[in-house]
Amino acid sequence: MALSRRTVLVNGAIALAVLPAHARPSALHQRLICLDTHLDTPADLARPGWDVTARHTHDTDMTQVDVPRMADGGLDGGFWAIFTPQGPLDVAGMTAARDAAFLRAVQIREMVAAHPDIFELALVADDAARIADKGKIVVYQSIENAYPLGEDVSLLRGFYRLGVRMVGPVHFRNNQFGDSATDKKLWNGLSPKGRELAVLANDLGMVLDASHASDDVFDQMLEMSHAPIILSHSGCKSVFDHPRNIDDARIKKLAAAGGTIQINSYNAYLINVPPNPERDKARRALFDRLDGLDSMTPSQAAAAVRGVAADVKALNAKYATPRATIDDFMAHVTHALNLVGPEHVGIGCDWDGGGGVTGMEDVAAIPQITDRLVKLGYTETQLSAFWGGNVLRVLKAAHAARKPG
Repeated sequence: MALSRRTVLVNGAIALAVLPAHARPSALHQRLICLDTHLDTPADLARPGWDVTARHTHDTDMTQVDVPRMADGGLDGGFWAIFTPQGPLDVAGMTAARDAAFLRAVQIREMVAAHPDIFELALVADDAARIADKGKIVVYQSIENAYPLGEDVSLLRGFYRLGVRMVGPVHFRNNQFGDSATDKKLWNGLSPKGRELAVLANDLGMVLDASHASDDVFDQMLEMSHAPIILSHSGCKSVFDHPRNIDDARIKKLAAAGGTIQINSYNAYLINVPPNPERDKARRALFDRLDGLDSMTPSQAAAAVRGVAADVKALNAKYATPRATIDDFMAHVTHALNLVGPEHVGIGCDWDGGGGVTGMEDVAAIPQITDRLVKLGYTETQLSAFWGGNVLRVLKAAHAARKPG
């Protein structure tokens, strides 16, 4: 049976997202192939009993992406991240990280294998349209933080064979590959291992991702790479001056080299959030309660997550942390668009990794972005580039520049 776009197969039965008329994606938005370049949702796949094909709510289980909400929002898929927190730079830490990263890659593939009528792995740029035309969700894979590679950059070949097509060297802290945007300088950019990583990524046809990296790392990867690079989930420093955001001059250089900046919706990167050590300590203690979640029964895990979600809500009310709105998010989007045009800007909201703003709490709300850009005069062709065409162009260029053999 042929499926139309936005049709979702759940447990073998056709289910269409039922939304009130005012909340339904426009016909234009539904025609677009919409990809998000940074989905942290794979971290939820390890939760006992958690079902990506079922509808969830952020208020009760702290997730932002599932199949029904993707249908609501008209999101066709994107880059599903293999994220590993930065740990100690020793053999034990790197070995544990390696094992965790390979397990996460396997979990992504198991998600696809368990639901072949819903998901399909994507490996090259042309796969996106082919998969979306079948009504399936597009599953590219990326690595956020190359720390799990340890001292053996050749492990990247194994991840490539598992389907990974994008890699970022660092996360919040410096590691063996280079400097983070949110840490003190250690290497003044890429380390020797980091340069080796960049060369191998080019040789394999992987897109280099400079989100979370220092400005020096960005500059060096842009100079070294034989293909365009990407900022998979970043913001504009001219709108809000945060180390994770990038300045206008570098955004222009990125665009001139054929790359794209994908705008994130992470609160602290959009607006000023004053430091509050007491709040942060209390928040860490709440999330510590979820350690060992994978060893719980499904009912225990669900109860633990509900409890933490309720306590996080109470904590936020107690400390009244400033919260960005969709207007703040769109300020970054429109600044980048005005600076380099719709051929070099897209979306990487950081769903399930801290993204989300007031008025756009989960992936179901993304049609608002299209609605706002249409009101600003952007055409369907321009929106097609913005929502997926730009990242696919970068992916295609990386594949074309790969080393033969």
